[in-house]
Amino acid sequence: MTKNIAVIKGDGIGPEIVTEAMKVLDKVAQVYGHTFNYTQLLMGGCSIDANGVPLTDETIEACKASDAVLMGSIGGDTNTSPWYKLPANLRPEAGLLGIRKALGLFANLRPCLLYPELAGACPLKESISAKGFDMLIMRELTGGLYFGEKKTEEVDGVMTATDTLVYSENEIRRIAIKAFEVAMKRNKKVTSVDKANVLDSSRLWRKVVNEVAKDYPEVTVEHMLVDNSAMQLVKDPSQFDVMVTENMFGDILSDEASMITGSIGMLPSASMNETKFGLYEPSGGSAPDIAGQNKANPIATILSASMMLRYSFDMQAEADAVDNAVKQILKDGYRTGDIMSEGKTLLSCSEMGDKIAEYIK
Repeated sequence: MTKNIAVIKGDGIGPEIVTEAMKVLDKVAQVYGHTFNYTQLLMGGCSIDANGVPLTDETIEACKASDAVLMGSIGGDTNTSPWYKLPANLRPEAGLLGIRKALGLFANLRPCLLYPELAGACPLKESISAKGFDMLIMRELTGGLYFGEKKTEEVDGVMTATDTLVYSENEIRRIAIKAFEVAMKRNKKVTSVDKANVLDSSRLWRKVVNEVAKDYPEVTVEHMLVDNSAMQLVKDPSQFDVMVTENMFGDILSDEASMITGSIGMLPSASMNETKFGLYEPSGGSAPDIAGQNKANPIATILSASMMLRYSFDMQAEADAVDNAVKQILKDGYRTGDIMSEGKTLLSCSEMGDKIAEYIK
């Protein structure tokens, strides 16, 4: 099978970690008889440097012409980088918002799994981490505060900023359907997170989720306020299977969930539209402090490539092979610096990519 993959290596550690993911994909192609064609594109800070804007129309069109997008990390040091002296619409992260909108990527899937071998890196106390957890946070990605009308103006002599939070029932329904569909393939439980005691948008969110739930009688559904959800994630993360929520809540909760796994460098993500098309990227940032030093953990990006195989290409055996290779290298004691512990073998970013590719047979 031949698949065309748009590759956006991005900024900071992005080029390093994406290179390792491509290395693993090439090994998958070799073992399973596929061909993966790559089109390398610019987005983020590197696009600003080359083109003056974080996202060009040419990049958007090339992504649309591909079967999926594999992306690294976008952005730089917000305190020192000249990119952050630009207007907001020209900063690296504007490229992220732009490509999500242009490609219709409304559903962000972020698995949060605590590997037994990394339980010691979990910041939660042992009585909690010993239970383990395997959840998936599904975040609505193209609506809410981040995409609502924004303005800063002087009102009665006082500078006043306004961000508008808007959700339509159609936007809520499509992300709810995705959540229930994924739950049917997992442990058949959906936790919908909102702030329905305060926000009209959340009250509509809860109403629509309940309507969708009627079509999935096998799935248990519960509603949880976002502040309680933040507490429950550190009190007992094992209670969650699929968590679905709006854009800003999901942004915050998924980062919280990522850290209780021990390292954000272990967590992949997928952003999908209403078809099988998706953009796959690690959950972590560009880590400019270690960029170019071959220290970064490429596992999250490699697991993102595995999600691409699974969700966009329907290559289940190939995705399993990648996931199992990652599990095996952890069992065999190989680590990058962010997950290193006494008695384990320290690998560089490129060595970790080599090792995972070696384990795919």
